[in-house]
Amino acid sequence: MSELDSPDRITELRTIIAAKPALRCFYEDVYSRYAACIASGPRDGLVVELGSGGGFAQEVIPGLITTDVLPYDGVDQVVDATKMPFADGSVRFFGMLNVFHHIPDVEAFLTEATRCLAPGGRMLIIDQHPGWIGKPILRYIHHEPFRPDADNWRFDSTGPLSGANGALAWIVFVRDFQRFQKDFPGLSLLNYRPFAPLSYWLAGGLKSWSLLPGPAKSLARALDRTLLSISKDSGCFVEIDVVRV
Repeated sequence: MSELDSPDRITELRTIIAAKPALRCFYEDVYSRYAACIASGPRDGLVVELGSGGGFAQEVIPGLITTDVLPYDGVDQVVDATKMPFADGSVRFFGMLNVFHHIPDVEAFLTEATRCLAPGGRMLIIDQHPGWIGKPILRYIHHEPFRPDADNWRFDSTGPLSGANGALAWIVFVRDFQRFQKDFPGLSLLNYRPFAPLSYWLAGGLKSWSLLPGPAKSLARALDRTLLSISKDSGCFVEIDVVRV
């Protein structure tokens, strides 16, 4: 098993997130997006995060169920996103941070999401976006596979975290959007909005290093806002808002 795919890394991951103010700020921003999306959906049903990993969404969103495909200590449920244990129409919200591009069969996942979501239920996917800043980072610097020219949405996975296609969210919701509409008529894309051009990468992501000491996190967010005002496609991450129709 690759070190990336070991559930024993959970303490290390939580320590890294807690120790880096700029990275924690990124997570807090994502969770605020979760909360806004939840408030826009149905009042009844489960609120679920897929691929919770070392995050702290449950501290911000009371009642949220944390899950992961790896048996991390402290996660509420071990869940495979392509074969979920939730009853039909029982979920009002799915949140995902840096998870979608690790799912080797997103067709199976989207089928399951359609089944599990209540009418009007929402799914917020936060994932990588290959814009003009993100594409060279994902292609030449980031350790995960990046295949924007892949013919197929599926890929042969080496493991839950080591296996990936960093371009997958863009492929499904931009390049192949007409196919998404045709194959998944029960889901409707409300928004595809890039954000966070540089702050996550400058914070070192889930690596041990960071180029952003605590006082610099506000400067990094200001830089992100400036870059987005110049070009919306500068965002290295994307907020994908999907509703069950």
